[in-house]
Amino acid sequence: MAAGILIVLCIVLLDQVVKYWAVHVLAGIGSIPLIEGVFHFTYVENIGAAFSILQGRRWFFVLFTVLVSALFIYWAAKGVIWGKLGKLSVCFIIGGAFGNLIDRVRLGYVIDMLEFRFVRFAIFNVADSFVTIGGILLAVWYLFIEGKQKKGQDGRDQG
Repeated sequence: MAAGILIVLCIVLLDQVVKYWAVHVLAGIGSIPLIEGVFHFTYVENIGAAFSILQGRRWFFVLFTVLVSALFIYWAAKGVIWGKLGKLSVCFIIGGAFGNLIDRVRLGYVIDMLEFRFVRFAIFNVADSFVTIGGILLAVWYLFIEGKQKKGQDGRDQG
């Protein structure tokens, strides 16, 4: 439990430090190419969610984040989500969610700064990265680990 809290706090701290840098360095410049035409640091204030959907729904996102995070914490505490990978995925999701939650409550928008230009993907942030990686890890855990617990070696349900 303590390790999970530490992981979440480290993710939130990393996210907030990078966002602090973005505000104090990028906001005045706009964009800095790390690899020209491929990857840039670009300052954006996002009032929506991924790909700027549901713009202006600040309190919906705050409530949604709190409820989903509480649900994940409950599932992990009750053993519904178990094992190192399952719990790590929950920590990643919650850490990223809280990083963006801080922005939404404090600023009314989320600070984004990571831009892949060669694919014209949405500009995102460290918190978004952890939510995405956590979601992928949770899917891997559910499909390949949690499912093994319910099935025998031959793949038939054990009941």
